[in-house]
Amino acid sequence: MAEVVLRAQLAAAGLQDRVIVDSAGTGDWHIGDPMYQRARTELGRRGYDGAAHRARQIDASWLAERDLILAMDRSNLANLRALAEEDAIPDTQSRIRLFGEIGGLDGAEVPDPWGGSPAEFAEVLTMLETGMARIVSQLGPVCLPDTRRR
Repeated sequence: MAEVVLRAQLAAAGLQDRVIVDSAGTGDWHIGDPMYQRARTELGRRGYDGAAHRARQIDASWLAERDLILAMDRSNLANLRALAEEDAIPDTQSRIRLFGEIGGLDGAEVPDPWGGSPAEFAEVLTMLETGMARIVSQLGPVCLPDTRRR
């Protein structure tokens, strides 16, 4: 859900061609699978389309290529930092952050609603929309040419 929300908010801000967005998990449980139906349903209720999403697992080689790597919870944060440590990639630790910190959610973890109720998916989607809006607002001044900043 996070990737879909971020892409939509970047497009609304005119930043879709200036920011590259990837989504991947730290585990291999669902590689290649489409988005969980309950997640797609909640996204659809709010006007998003998650049909193209396919689950992937992060590859250690990606860590050096990304400016910012966001983990939704502390478990994934620890897994990502351990992966970066194994490869001893300089400066990677500082680029791996908890979404709730960067997204202005007071450091809150974004729970995985897998198997949960529609209300739980709605709550997570609200967290994602709130946090992504903050992130996109911070990217705007960095990514837009001077003529668009005024």
